[in-house]
Amino acid sequence: MFTAGFRRIARGREGELCVRSVIFDLDGTLADTSGDLLAAANACFRDMGEGDLLGPGDEAIALRGGRSMLNAGFKRLGRDEPETVDAWYPKLLEHYRGAIDAHTFFFDGALDAVEELKTRGFGVGICTNKPEALVELLLGNLGARDDFGALVGADTLPVRKPDPEPLFETIDRLGCDRTRSCLVGDSDTDRNTAKAAGLPSILVTFGPAGGDMPALQPEALLHRYSDLPDLADQLIL
Repeated sequence: MFTAGFRRIARGREGELCVRSVIFDLDGTLADTSGDLLAAANACFRDMGEGDLLGPGDEAIALRGGRSMLNAGFKRLGRDEPETVDAWYPKLLEHYRGAIDAHTFFFDGALDAVEELKTRGFGVGICTNKPEALVELLLGNLGARDDFGALVGADTLPVRKPDPEPLFETIDRLGCDRTRSCLVGDSDTDRNTAKAAGLPSILVTFGPAGGDMPALQPEALLHRYSDLPDLADQLIL
């Protein structure tokens, strides 16, 4: 039983409890956040006295998170220093928090697809490996927080994707059926999360790593957001 105040219940237009749901990754799936992520990493490298180490062509690295960007920069300096990466990671988050939406934008049609899914009675949530407070801040700044009925971040639970529990938690917070959902993502992490949960995955082909998605053999590939509502209807009967 779901208790008031603990889970946000997703309901359709007539007020009925939503059974089906579509859960989204955020970075590289709903929005291109790479510009602000790269800027935060380069701010750290400048603080170290190294100058900008990342730039155009590094968007896919950015979407794998702060530590991936720091590791990539150090590798270009010929250094392998995991302890230094760990030490600078909180500083990277500070830089990112201070300019989280300067360059970020939603992919074409993403929010329109979200609204159409809700019109069709789907619950809609976000399951991401970005820290929850940063996701709340970003979506709030972009005016999109209320478009999503549930949000689970990297630190919401003791585990994160590809463990299936954050995905299940997102579905639970929507009040939807765990067996009638899918995950829309842009990486092997999302593919593996959905597989571990026994659910279909839809991987987008228009993000920075879009060309790598067919090799992951998801249940479906998404080339444009206008196709998503019909695709979800087909996958989640």
